[in-house]
Amino acid sequence: MSRRSSRSSTMDQGEFILECKAAYLSMFDSIKEKIESQDSLLEALQQTGRNPSVKILKKYWTNDTDELSFDDFVDICKKEPVTTSDDLMKAFRKIDINGDGYISLEELHKILTSKGEKKSKSEVKKMIDEVDENKDGRLDYKEFCQMVMSTTEESKKMQRKMMERKEKKKRQDIERRGDISGSQVSVRSAASSVKNDLPRPSPRVKKDKSRQGSVSRAHKLDEPKNLREWTHTKSKGSFFMEDGSLICHQYDFNLPDDSKIWITIQPQKGSRGMDSSPVDTSVFILRDRPDEDGNLLVAFTEHRDSRGKYGVSCDLSAGKYYIMPYTTGCRFKSRKSESGKEAKLVSQDKGGKYVITKSFRKVLEDIFDYSDLDGNGFMSRKEFNLFNIRTSGEEVADEEWQVVEDRIDLEDGEITKAGFLQLNELEAEDSEGDTEDLWTTLVSMGYNKQLVMDQACPFQLDVYTEDCDDAELDVVRVDSYPTYPGDLSFDDIISKSFIKHGEISRVKGMKDLCMYTYTNDGWATLVLDNKSHTRVRVELDCSRSENVTSNHDSLQRTLRVDPGSTVVSFLPLN
Repeated sequence: MSRRSSRSSTMDQGEFILECKAAYLSMFDSIKEKIESQDSLLEALQQTGRNPSVKILKKYWTNDTDELSFDDFVDICKKEPVTTSDDLMKAFRKIDINGDGYISLEELHKILTSKGEKKSKSEVKKMIDEVDENKDGRLDYKEFCQMVMSTTEESKKMQRKMMERKEKKKRQDIERRGDISGSQVSVRSAASSVKNDLPRPSPRVKKDKSRQGSVSRAHKLDEPKNLREWTHTKSKGSFFMEDGSLICHQYDFNLPDDSKIWITIQPQKGSRGMDSSPVDTSVFILRDRPDEDGNLLVAFTEHRDSRGKYGVSCDLSAGKYYIMPYTTGCRFKSRKSESGKEAKLVSQDKGGKYVITKSFRKVLEDIFDYSDLDGNGFMSRKEFNLFNIRTSGEEVADEEWQVVEDRIDLEDGEITKAGFLQLNELEAEDSEGDTEDLWTTLVSMGYNKQLVMDQACPFQLDVYTEDCDDAELDVVRVDSYPTYPGDLSFDDIISKSFIKHGEISRVKGMKDLCMYTYTNDGWATLVLDNKSHTRVRVELDCSRSENVTSNHDSLQRTLRVDPGSTVVSFLPLN
């Protein structure tokens, strides 16, 4: 019996077809779709455990080949044998001159870059770095072959499970999540500006079913049962939208002892401003230095309760961490213009003295409550300093704090709510009714000309520790996100987390552009990951989605994706 026919003869024909189908559907949405390039043919064959040479590929993908069908693919699989462990071992033994089961990686590098179908030095270096775990310069190729074969079999099992799951979904006709995963994407390179005219109505993205993302998250927020026994630390904070950029309070978290922690964040409605639907909130827990894999992220909140509170539980080692609040920004819309009558902030009493109006007073009371970060009913100098940084961009100097102490009564060195109102009345009087500076404060705190909070969202942050009684949660800034150790931006960190937890889709015709779909209990995010070295223009059409709003102005828009990642988020309207 020839080796070429042994695979199909020892496997039931129906089982063989199913294996081919599972591999095919790991790349395509349907077996009706065509293989449109030699690279795609290679990848599809590799999904079945075959590793054809360039010579074999050219045999089936000639200069006259435009596409191959699923039936063509099955015929090729019948003719070409699966790469076996014996095949791999035979190839390695040719290099292993003394027969000790090891190969010098230097020799392997030389062979792969100089003989046969040559690989580039960078490709070989990456390959060697992955297999040389103990850095001894040798490859235990017997163990390596076992690992390759084991990985291949596990991949086939995963392909089969994903195929069965997909076919079950089709039978049940389950609606796609907000139709986001069915969004149409067309791409063109900024360098060439040649549009990728793929035929409609075929989807323009291909789900990679070989990657299992934790996408479906039907989960309630389960807080620890003995939470009352844990040590509780809390703080308030706010998100602000300024010129399209997100600004928020940010925290250092010092944990003297190893402990399990429970952390939650919940939006607090502005007294008059935010709509009835809660703003989505989340918390990212970051290390103060990258781990051995270069990662800063420890965990982030994904699940929420019916009131909009998000939470996460995890075990932390003693050390310093960053607590970073996050919102997609879907509820925040840029203020293009303001219509309506401007609210009155100041009036004159019968004696001609300038006083603040009742409506302005109510807003100032709310601002005081939001700025009282520890919730003790007073505003400390540190809290007043953070408020001043937000509203004027400057810290409170000693002489300025002295003025505060001289003009209003403090309680234990902190500003009372009455004192805060008094400060604003004094400012109105000093400016003889000119409200420009007062409006600067209001706009900085997220209010519009009708005293409606539409560019800010206050939140409550609670941290519980089970095994540590003296953990410290410290508000360190109210600003845009900084650059973190390892020159990582916060956008980089959230993109990587959504890529890790999301489901990958491949954009046809763009091998260096992938789209990841991540969903949790409250919102969905698309991450467009551009691995090329040039800017790519992406036409993203989510206009078929219903009952959603986005952190971009429109559900149908053209995005310019620089090398790196771009995040687009969606939130239910109600």
